[in-house]
Parts: sequence; structure tokens; C-alpha cells
Amino acid sequence: MSEEQMNDSTFNRLFIIMIVVMTVLTAIIMVLASMAASDVNSRLDERADIENSGSIAARIAPVGELANGTAQAAPKAAPVTLSGEEAYVSCVACHGSGIAGAPATGDVAAWSTRISQGSETLYDHAINGYQGSAGLMPAKGGNTSLSDDSVKAAVDYMVEKSR
Repeated sequence: MSEEQMNDSTFNRLFIIMIVVMTVLTAIIMVLASMAASDVNSRLDERADIENSGSIAARIAPVGELANGTAQAAPKAAPVTLSGEEAYVSCVACHGSGIAGAPATGDVAAWSTRISQGSETLYDHAINGYQGSAGLMPAKGGNTSLSDDSVKAAVDYMVEKSR
């Protein structure tokens, strides 16, 4: 065998080894991504179950009733009352990663100035909404089916995780 043939065979061997290594790494990354996605999917499923349980009845309720020739509005569903951790499922979309200027849960630096304003200010901003220089907080995080007590519990939960 000539030196060129040895180099070609060495190159081919190394090339095949690299392809096998890259294939194995790709498979490992895919497995890890699948595991991470299953956690996100289960959280989204929990959120949907919590939010939908109270709002399905409201969505399928009749719009009104005809009584004595006059229309009457159907009663509104009572706001859902949840624990802080349960209500946080509605907050995690923004506060999980700090989207739109939302302080990420667990980010002590981002929460310290907010916590120093006091619980009542945090509750007010979370319940009624707030627009500051860092971003926008919609009222009740956009989930109007939550009760004020649920929103307060979610705020307390995030503050506790961010001290």
C-alpha cells in the first residue's frame, strides 16, 4: 500500500467515526429535549385543567333567559380560588423566564426592589395591572377567572421563591 492509500483509508475511518459520534450526540440531545418538553407539556396540561374547570361552565352557560317577555342576563361564574402554587401556573408563562420585563421567579436581584415596595403594592399591581419602564403586567396576569385571593397567593408564592 502506498502512503496516499493509507491516508485515504485513515481519513475514511476517521470520517466514519466522526459520523457515528455526531449521530450518538444527536440522539442524546433529542432524548434530553424530549424529557424537558414532557415537563413543560405536563405543566401546560395542569394549567389548562385548572383554568378550564371553572371557565367551561361559564362558556357553555346560556347567554340569557326569557322571563315574562324580558331578557335576563345569566349569572356570572364565581372567580376560581386557588393556592399560590396552583395560581402560579398562570404566572409562569412570563415569570418563569422573565418575558416582557416580568421578574423571573427566583431572580433575587430583580425582585428585591419590588419586594421593598411592600405586599400591598405588589398585590395592587398584580390584581389591577401595571405598566412600568421595564414592561407590562396585565391585570391578574391576563387570567380574569382568578380571584383576588388567588392572585395574592401567587404573588406570595413568587416572593417566597425569590428572597
